[in-house]
Amino acid sequence: MILHVDMDAFYASVEERDQPALRGKAVIVGGPTANRGVVSAANYEARKFGVHSAMPMATATRLCPQAVVLPVRMAHYAEASRKIREIFERFTPLVEPLSLDEAFLDVRGSQGLFGSSLDIGRRIKHEIRTELELVASVGVAPNKFLAKIASDLEKPDGLVVVDPERVTEFLDPLPVGRIWGVGKVSGHELERRGIHTIGQLRAWPRDELERTFGQAGEHYWKLAHGIDDRAVVPDRQAKSISNETTFAQDIRDPDALRAWTLSLCDQVAWRLRQSELKGRTVELKVRFHDFRTIARSTTLPAPTDVTQEVRDAALELLARLPGPLAPVRLLGVGVTNFSQSRQQRLPFEDETERQKQHRLDTTLDEIKERFGKAAVSRGANRKKKS
Repeated sequence: MILHVDMDAFYASVEERDQPALRGKAVIVGGPTANRGVVSAANYEARKFGVHSAMPMATATRLCPQAVVLPVRMAHYAEASRKIREIFERFTPLVEPLSLDEAFLDVRGSQGLFGSSLDIGRRIKHEIRTELELVASVGVAPNKFLAKIASDLEKPDGLVVVDPERVTEFLDPLPVGRIWGVGKVSGHELERRGIHTIGQLRAWPRDELERTFGQAGEHYWKLAHGIDDRAVVPDRQAKSISNETTFAQDIRDPDALRAWTLSLCDQVAWRLRQSELKGRTVELKVRFHDFRTIARSTTLPAPTDVTQEVRDAALELLARLPGPLAPVRLLGVGVTNFSQSRQQRLPFEDETERQKQHRLDTTLDEIKERFGKAAVSRGANRKKKS
């Protein structure tokens, strides 16, 4: 069985833990970018007023004027994420992080030691709550797709198990939008044909889905039948390390896209250092409202795990996209082309700057390890000299 563990309102929950007086209040976490603010996270109290991630801060505070607005402390959340991963690794070495606040775990080889997959899910939730004072929702299922759906069904503090013998019964009543890849355009097309639930989608012939939606039709058919053969792949075994986010509502604001790109870069670089990996190629993935996807990449002079270098490369890729951009549904940053060589050198001036940046990253990482509650983080990306 596969577990998907998803922390509930992660950034905001960390802030509530550190400042108990915030509990019961609407809390919004966001950072300024180009004299504007973008919501990075909102707790459930704020969500009741329609606040969601990637929303302009001006809109969020208009919807929920009583909210407490706090700055993003990415280094602090990364430290909490490291402690959460330590808990995961008590139960299995097969942990595939998706971001700071969610991961897949393959626990099939651990049940002889720790009990059933349900028992393991309960223990992970308990240890996160008692040791870190945070709340996780867990989905337990035969594969990744089902586990991720399950973890989201009873948030917050959910624990949902999908019986391998009752997969179609679990899926059939769910809205068709739960299928990975069904966006606004394809969702409208399905609904126009009378398909509103996964059960109705599953009843469609496979060849008809493929004729209508092309390659995506086969993908829809498999997921509607609960078929997902992807393995859980830890960072050290992966060919790339990436983070991506699907927005609650499509966004086209350049400031918001830039802010999210920086956040994703910080998380990816931190995971590289945690896994003792360096990569030469930085990738940017943008999926638009119509599910059209653009992927761009750039190869660096030498392998890196330096946050600033990943940021610079990703922002350059973002700036190269032809504008004006259509509304964006998903944004992702990744690093690949890993190298075991530690001997590659840059020209002297570049190497000196890299060493300075690497010392900064290392110092921040050490502070996070020693002082989990230290408010230390990088600021906005520096401007390049013209």
